[in-house]
Amino acid sequence: MSSDPAPHATTPAFDTAAGCRLLLVRHAKAVPKHVAEDFERSLNDRGRAEAPQTGRWLAAAGFEPRLVLCSPARRTRQTWQLIAPALPDVPPAVYDDRLYDAAPTTLATVLGERAAGVSPLMLVGHNTGIHELATALCGSGPPKLLDRLRDGLPTAGVVVVDLPRGWDGLTESEGHLTAFWAPSRGQSPEPRPGCDPDTDRQY
Repeated sequence: MSSDPAPHATTPAFDTAAGCRLLLVRHAKAVPKHVAEDFERSLNDRGRAEAPQTGRWLAAAGFEPRLVLCSPARRTRQTWQLIAPALPDVPPAVYDDRLYDAAPTTLATVLGERAAGVSPLMLVGHNTGIHELATALCGSGPPKLLDRLRDGLPTAGVVVVDLPRGWDGLTESEGHLTAFWAPSRGQSPEPRPGCDPDTDRQY
């Protein structure tokens, strides 16, 4: 377990009465499983293009984490390292061994231990666990986004979940799906003019 320092980042005190925000990010596209041992799989060319798009979208939409929890696998580390330069203030990142290929219950446990007093918080992880956590948490939200989320979480995709009860609300259906975005070929990472960046999502 390790962390990356971020000397320019700030982590302001969090008002628990206002709820909290969770940014769930699936790692970008990686090389196939037969190329390397799973933990050491790196991003492929598509993944190296996807991850910076995700960073630019997060910055343009105003979803800026104050802390990042990241699986220590090579592909998740690389995804975060390519997202970070697009953010106005790069937050500290913690690499927790338990997040590697973790089940949703394990992800929720790590969040419960590390998220207190911090919002927004980003979790960079793997399918199927991160998708299952997102679908389990999101009990409300725009119906079209909820349907798309149930269909799957693409590589380098972002699910923004608001928890009205704060981190105590990390239980099934307690979250609100605020945004869902993933890069696609030919799509700009910038929110489209005239659209609400919190609700208008395509991939």
